Amino acid sequence: MWFAPPNSHWKDDIVSTTADHVELKIGGMTCASCAARIEKKLNKLEGVTATVNYATEKADVAVAGDISPDQLVKAVEDAGYTAQLPQTAPAVVEDDPTAALRTRLIIAAVLTVPVIALAMIPAWQFTNWQWLSLTLAAPVVVWGAWPFHRAAWANLRHGTATMDTLISMGTIAAFGWSVYALFWGTAGMAGMTHAFSLAISRSDGAGNIYLEVAAGVTTFILAGRYFEARSKRRAGAALRALLELGAKDVEVRRDGASHRIPIDQLVVGDEFVVRPGEKIATDGVVVDGSSAVDAAMLTGESVPVEVGPGDQVVGATVNVGGRLVVRANRIGSDTQLAQMAKLVEDAQNGKAQAQRLADKVSGIFVPIVIALAVATLGFWIGTGGSVAAAFTAAVAVLIIACPCALGLATPTALLVGTGRGAQLGILIKGPEVLESTRRIDTVVLDKTGTVTTGTMTLLDVVTDDEEPTEVLRLAGALEDASEHPIARAIAKGARDKVGDLPAVAEFANIEGLGVQGVVDGRAVVVGRSGLLTDWAQPLSDNLAAAMRDAQAQGRTAVAVGWDGRARAVLVVADAVKPTSAEAISQLRALGLEPVMLTGDNEAAAKTIAAQVGIKDVYAEVLPQDKVDVVKRLQAEGKVVAMVGDGVNDAAALAQADLGLAMGTGTDVAIEAGDLTLVRGDLRAVPDAIRLSRKTLATIKGNLFWAFAYNVAALPLAAAGLLNPMLAGAAMAFSSVFVVSNSLRLRRFR
Repeated sequence: MWFAPPNSHWKDDIVSTTADHVELKIGGMTCASCAARIEKKLNKLEGVTATVNYATEKADVAVAGDISPDQLVKAVEDAGYTAQLPQTAPAVVEDDPTAALRTRLIIAAVLTVPVIALAMIPAWQFTNWQWLSLTLAAPVVVWGAWPFHRAAWANLRHGTATMDTLISMGTIAAFGWSVYALFWGTAGMAGMTHAFSLAISRSDGAGNIYLEVAAGVTTFILAGRYFEARSKRRAGAALRALLELGAKDVEVRRDGASHRIPIDQLVVGDEFVVRPGEKIATDGVVVDGSSAVDAAMLTGESVPVEVGPGDQVVGATVNVGGRLVVRANRIGSDTQLAQMAKLVEDAQNGKAQAQRLADKVSGIFVPIVIALAVATLGFWIGTGGSVAAAFTAAVAVLIIACPCALGLATPTALLVGTGRGAQLGILIKGPEVLESTRRIDTVVLDKTGTVTTGTMTLLDVVTDDEEPTEVLRLAGALEDASEHPIARAIAKGARDKVGDLPAVAEFANIEGLGVQGVVDGRAVVVGRSGLLTDWAQPLSDNLAAAMRDAQAQGRTAVAVGWDGRARAVLVVADAVKPTSAEAISQLRALGLEPVMLTGDNEAAAKTIAAQVGIKDVYAEVLPQDKVDVVKRLQAEGKVVAMVGDGVNDAAALAQADLGLAMGTGTDVAIEAGDLTLVRGDLRAVPDAIRLSRKTLATIKGNLFWAFAYNVAALPLAAAGLLNPMLAGAAMAFSSVFVVSNSLRLRRFR
């Protein structure tokens, strides 16, 4: 079978690393403000410039002095967190990092439901029901809320306040006051009930318990954290997916014999065999054989690359032609695949994360609530009120500030938004993703597999005077005997047009040029024009012009001849998806500027871009150059979304302000992206951006109303007018409002 001319751009694709960079794995962060605190601590060290990423839980540290890695670890530990130095082996991600959180949530929910039911339904309040509530609520508040208490303590030690501080403070206040009322007040007496009254009135704090508030808030916010943790991007998953692309074992030739060994036992200088259809085990040089190698994973080029003795090949690319013997020249972390994993990781570490909205607001709200509680206590004691009444009012301030609706604001909108997105074929990975969509102004599109189908397709049949169906019947039959991707495209196109194909006799593959054989008694030749010339079947002027035109547009042209004469030219290329042009016009309608980025040749790229209406094109771009193009656009002040589907897009997806991975692509691209588009339809991109913007607006609305309810009730609490039913009802109403507001996203079209 003939092969496309080689393209050398993907060879020697090495990414340099510098010795003055250290990467730390950070543990113990609960919110974006934790990352900011660690960053601040590290940057205080002389000669250190650090960026800490909450999403990937990593710190990228540039050291320009005599600071040792151990000093960096100590600085992080002094800030109240853990740090680990990089391992020589790739980081292994635990099987399910959300398992512990899920267990905590399930147990808390099972214990909390009866506590809330008993508090809100007076008919169920049997004698001594309050002691059962205490028994059920205690493990929820102590063990269930332990991550919040631990984070609040770390915040306190560093003089800051976050959402965790507010949760811990409110639940401890509600639980502590309930314990006081049960053991030292009148709430523990047999026959005590919560009358169902929503009247605003002063009441004796010693007769009130708030266990349902303490347990309910803990469980709601654990649910929010669980759904967030489940959807949060983990850089390790992208790296693991990348490394799994490589071959697992390899047939190596040693001491004159062949052995199959695990890939990690391969050493530089070993010669190994790659059969047709197998992945190339590692980077190396071909020493024997010739074939075509599908390098689309690295370059995005849809046409396989011809290789022979002396040519470089890259690990994890696929041998689609003949048998090769390759001498390994790079293994392990030196291979191109490992370098691409490093590119992805670096891009994710360097990506600025939007601090969570709830934490931003909590940083202001918490100190105000504490100050108000202290002022309330002081006011009541100063004006001659009883100490019990003063403490009742002060604790009521802390309890009503406890953010049940606040905890639901983000996860409910995210759950409904992501659920609706899933129905439309859009998967959103986490709340930090939504913040990016609001500001996007430029959309960078990979060509192969994103704008186009990513597979070779028969586009045209040019003949002098033959019937196109007859050309397809004979050429398709011959190509059907070959395994080459272009041959498969011709055979499929022929079968679609003419149905069953005839049998082939005397089939022969003329390496690097084409194929020949006998079909229906005719000696048929398919391949490069030079092959037909060798058979004394030169192309007519019409066919030669058709071949030149196809090649000028970056397409592949194959000549067909039989019975002593060239009969036709078949044009094969990566076809544009039928919905791509409509998707580009929808992006422009949203105020976004589309840009095409591809490893394919310039002629092919410009032809495709013109078909769909894209003006800006970057062609013949290597994987690390894709990252550079995104960085260059960002440096020009643009906020960039990247849409891609291949391994070669993974680092650029991670570097972009918003990464949209086509779900029809590789696992690596999907892991590196922020949004996954399950459909292979490019129209999902404008849909995803509109849905994300709508979901973000809903989250902001939820946060506003959640705080508004709390703020409106604070004066009542400070005045000592808040009874438990009113507090519970206000909490329930604010939560119902937030949930119903989020449910409006289900109507998104």
